[in-house]
Amino acid sequence: MSGVSQTASAGELTVERRSATPSARRRLTRQPVAMISGFILLAIFVVGALGPHFVSPALVHLTDEWRNHPPTITGWNLFGTDAIGENLLVRTLYGLHASEITALAATAMATVIGVALGSIAGYRGGWLDVAIMRVTDLLGVFPLIVVFLAVYTYFTPVTAWKATFALTAFLWIPVARVVRAEIASIREREFVQAALSLGASDRRIFVRHLLPTASGTVIIAATALLAQVFVLEATLDFFRLGVSTATQNTLGNLIGENQANVFELGQGWWSWGFPAGVLLVILVCTNLLGDGIAEAIRPPRQR
Repeated sequence: MSGVSQTASAGELTVERRSATPSARRRLTRQPVAMISGFILLAIFVVGALGPHFVSPALVHLTDEWRNHPPTITGWNLFGTDAIGENLLVRTLYGLHASEITALAATAMATVIGVALGSIAGYRGGWLDVAIMRVTDLLGVFPLIVVFLAVYTYFTPVTAWKATFALTAFLWIPVARVVRAEIASIREREFVQAALSLGASDRRIFVRHLLPTASGTVIIAATALLAQVFVLEATLDFFRLGVSTATQNTLGNLIGENQANVFELGQGWWSWGFPAGVLLVILVCTNLLGDGIAEAIRPPRQR
C-alpha cells in the first residue's frame, strides 16, 4: 500500500512507498539452488578476473614432451595440453578473462542504454515512445547472428573491445522493451499518481519511485542478457568469425580451435572439453540464478 504524508514544518510534500526489496532478498536466500549458482558464478568470475594477474603467460608453452598430455594433478597441468604442448589450464584462464570482460561490459552497457531509453519511452509516452519503439522494431527485425557476422567481417581483425561494442549496439533492444512496459505500468499506480498530484518533479519520481520499483525487472533482464552475450560471443568465436586465437584467447575460440584439432592433429577430448565445461557451468548457473531472482521478486499472489 502507498500513503501520502505532508511535512508542515518543512513546507514540502512527500510520498511514502513501501519497498518489496527486503522481502524479495529474504525469499532469494531461501532458494538454495539459486544461492549456490550465484556463489559458483561469483567464484568463476573472480578466478577469471584475477587469474591472469597471478599466472605468467610463460606457463602456456611447455616442452615438446608435454604435447597432447592428458590432465594430471602435477603442476599447472590440470586441464592437460594440446598438440603443440600448450597448457590448457592457463589458456582457459586467459580465455575466461577475455570472455568475461566482453560479456560483463556488453551486458552493463546494453542494460544502461536499455533502461534509459525504455524509461523515457514508458514514462513520457507520446511521440518519444513511438520513435524509440520504432527504432527497436527496425533493429530487431534482423537476426542477431547475421548482424554480428556482417559487423565482425567488416571490422576485422576483431578484438574483445570491438566485440563488446558490436554486441552492445543491438542487445539493448530487449532490455528497452521490457523496461518500457514496466515503467508504463508503474506510472499508472497510486503512489506515482499521488506524487504527480503533489507536484513532485520528474527527476524525483524517477529516482524515488519508478527506478526502485522496476529494479527487479531490470535485474532479471540483465541476468538473461548476460547468458545471451556469453552464447553469442562464444558462437562467433567458435566459427572463427569473432576474436581470433592469434589476437586473444576466448572460451569460444579455444573450443573451436581445439575441437577442430581433435580430428586434424589427434588432440584429446580435454583440449576442448574443459573450456566448453567452463562455459556450460557459467550458462547453467546464470540461468538458475536468474530463475531464482525472478521467483523471489515475483509477488506471492502471482505464483
